[in-house]
Amino acid sequence: MICGRRGGKSAIIGTIAAYVAVFLAPAWRRHVRPGEQLTVLVVATTRQQARIVLRYVASMITDAPELKPLIQTVSDEVIELKTGVSIEIASASFRSIRGKTVAAALIDEAAFLRGEESALPDDELLTAIRPAMSTIPRSLLLISSSPYAKRGIVWDAFKESYGRDDAPALVWRAGTRTMNPTVSQDFIDSEFARDPARAAAEFEAEFRSDIAAFVGRELVEARTMPGRTVLPPLPDRRLVYHAFVDPSGGSVDSMCLAIAHSEDRDDEHRVSVLDLVHEVRPPFSPESVVAEFAAILRGYNVVNVVGDRYGSLWVMEQFHKAGVRYTASERSKSELYLECLPMLTAGQCELLDVPRLAAQLCGLERRTSRAGRDSVDHGPGQHDDVANVACGALVLAGGDGAADTWRQLGSGHALSTFFTSLYPS
Repeated sequence: MICGRRGGKSAIIGTIAAYVAVFLAPAWRRHVRPGEQLTVLVVATTRQQARIVLRYVASMITDAPELKPLIQTVSDEVIELKTGVSIEIASASFRSIRGKTVAAALIDEAAFLRGEESALPDDELLTAIRPAMSTIPRSLLLISSSPYAKRGIVWDAFKESYGRDDAPALVWRAGTRTMNPTVSQDFIDSEFARDPARAAAEFEAEFRSDIAAFVGRELVEARTMPGRTVLPPLPDRRLVYHAFVDPSGGSVDSMCLAIAHSEDRDDEHRVSVLDLVHEVRPPFSPESVVAEFAAILRGYNVVNVVGDRYGSLWVMEQFHKAGVRYTASERSKSELYLECLPMLTAGQCELLDVPRLAAQLCGLERRTSRAGRDSVDHGPGQHDDVANVACGALVLAGGDGAADTWRQLGSGHALSTFFTSLYPS
């Protein structure tokens, strides 16, 4: 079900969940073992959003005098019926689904599912749900969402099944006013005037053509060194390490540090190697995290760190107190991503085997403005702190000219020759 915003998707999901739980699921009880709970599962991007659907379900059952006696218990997260069926909510985590016997699964806003540990959170979710439904004949899977980018399970279903009589799934697609005529056309027109591409997705159920995945999962996996989660500092003093920091105030976003270096391979191929990615998740004290980062940097013999301009004066002062010079990056986050892309595609970098790094890299989106300029950022409701520092450190290491300089300084004669070449007089 692909519909525009305010089209009543959550209410429809609630209606179907109530109908299945009351009228269909009891007949499926004969397919479960004694004591086994049969579940109608409502999944959304967050538990708070899933509770909206559950409130619709509770209202429909409790407001009907014939159905109200079926209720055994009601809470914010589950409605248990005396028939042995429960309607439960879950966030979009494939781990929370396992172990359940599911008669119906209803996934709300599936185009906006996010995951910090998986590069393909929506696909992993379906992989977990389908086996839970496999022992129930004619079990129901309903996916509902406003459309977004041309990727993921919503786009795949649309591409494979929309408009086909022989399709494996029924795909319903409708704009906002088709579903809900009470939404003002004047309001929709004003949204189109502000941003046509966004409004077409939000209100006309059109997939966005101006947004694409920045980098594919296969490419990220190809550049990831399996089992390598960190590289300790090497004793070679000629090796130059570069560090990048993404600061945070400590209440919402993570504060992250990445360290990288460059090295030549036997084929004279220069590679930027990611040595460390360190993330501190909120809540935390920014001062203590700066001290922690400074200790890590000293271990890699790094006295200069580059970071974004978040609270730049405060950040500079804190790192200065810890004995580290902090410099605001000359490149924006988007520019760092765009500079890192050729390194990924050409095999000029090596990534650490860190699930959150892979997930955030695969979750980055490339947007093309009406002026034709590209920008890269995380998707709605997602994070890119780890990806930001990793790409920042790799780009710094990739532009490292100092490493070549140090390799030339093997003796006092080489040192003299080098400086003479710089300053002939």
